[in-house]
Amino acid sequence: MSSTQHPFDKALALHHSDIRVGHFTGMTSPDYWNMVGPFGGTTAALALQAVLRHPDLLGTPIALTVNYAAALEAGAFDIQATAVRTNRSTQHWTVQITQAGASGAPNMTTTATVVTAARRDTWGESDMPMPEAPAPGTVDRISIGPSGVAWINQYDMRPFSGGIPATWDGSLKHSETRIWVRDAQPRPLDFPSLAAMSDVFYPRVWLRRARHVPAGTVSITTYFHAGPEQLAEVGTGYLLGRAAGQQFFNGFFDQTAHLWSEKGVLLATSNQIVYYKE
Repeated sequence: MSSTQHPFDKALALHHSDIRVGHFTGMTSPDYWNMVGPFGGTTAALALQAVLRHPDLLGTPIALTVNYAAALEAGAFDIQATAVRTNRSTQHWTVQITQAGASGAPNMTTTATVVTAARRDTWGESDMPMPEAPAPGTVDRISIGPSGVAWINQYDMRPFSGGIPATWDGSLKHSETRIWVRDAQPRPLDFPSLAAMSDVFYPRVWLRRARHVPAGTVSITTYFHAGPEQLAEVGTGYLLGRAAGQQFFNGFFDQTAHLWSEKGVLLATSNQIVYYKE
């Protein structure tokens, strides 16, 4: 097995500083660059990673909300993760990501909240069964040439419904995509990578209108419905993703997403609000 560090782990590399507990420093990754900043899923994963690396962590993640106040610029950044309340079985966190501005003063780029919990064995069932889908190996992987959007190449994405429009003709269609996805370079699934994959779906407005308008996530919330054992069972396998828009109104729309394992276990759901420009 190669000892080379996975690109995702490089992107999530954080160093705990001596300033205060929960304060980390890091560097943006060119491997996960988007149009004007890092891939939003990577930023979400960084916020979660800071909590997971905190020495006072209780339990595992159940909820993550990330608000993108401004795009991270290429270079160094700071993350502060703070446990604001610890209960018997849940823990509530705030996370802030900042970068030094031209004057040296910190500029806020991202805020986040995380809830972790010490789960206990109880009854459980899913009311959201996995949709029928062809086997991943029977679906072609999308191939996108040089575009300046590096992060897309870090994922093996195989849409079998609702792919990127072949023609941008303004026609009105449904907004649902169904897709198999995993890391392009094999990497066992964990909570940060699951958080990132919750944001791999391109803006629903593109599919709904077949119009390539500028768009970007403003806020995303991801709920985790599995524990480390369930993620370990996935290993380096594919996830089945489903995403659909719900309401498009005056420059913003929301989209919902679901991620299942190949065995049909619902691992995560997410909702996000997205800005689009006319």
